[in-house]
Amino acid sequence: MAVEVPANDEEWRALLSPEQFRVLRQRGTDKRGKGEFVKKFDEGTYSCAGCGSALYKSTTKFDSGCGWPAFFDAIPGAIKQTPEGMGGRRMEITCVVCDGHLGHVFKGEGYATPTDQRHCVNSVSLKFSSAADSSK
Repeated sequence: MAVEVPANDEEWRALLSPEQFRVLRQRGTDKRGKGEFVKKFDEGTYSCAGCGSALYKSTTKFDSGCGWPAFFDAIPGAIKQTPEGMGGRRMEITCVVCDGHLGHVFKGEGYATPTDQRHCVNSVSLKFSSAADSSK
């Protein structure tokens, strides 16, 4: 089933909070260390706050100490990466369904993860569904 995505800024503004609109649609950034999901490590799935598409499993989340939720990999096919400088070490990440800005991927920082990547994601770009809730 296809997700219906707003066609213009007016529709997005009606759907999102002002902060979600600023980050998801205008490519803003959460305040460091202030996001709802920075310290959350419950089992579940993180989805796009704009369209609801599943983006990350909690099993790929780790504490990078950067002040934003960090994941070492996304659900296959869920995100798009676009080079944004730093010699290819930094990529902008967006939702593949609604093109909402999620954050950035940094490569080669030496984290002890299977991918040696840090998906630095804005909390306001995410919604969380607990595995406990979905098993009821």
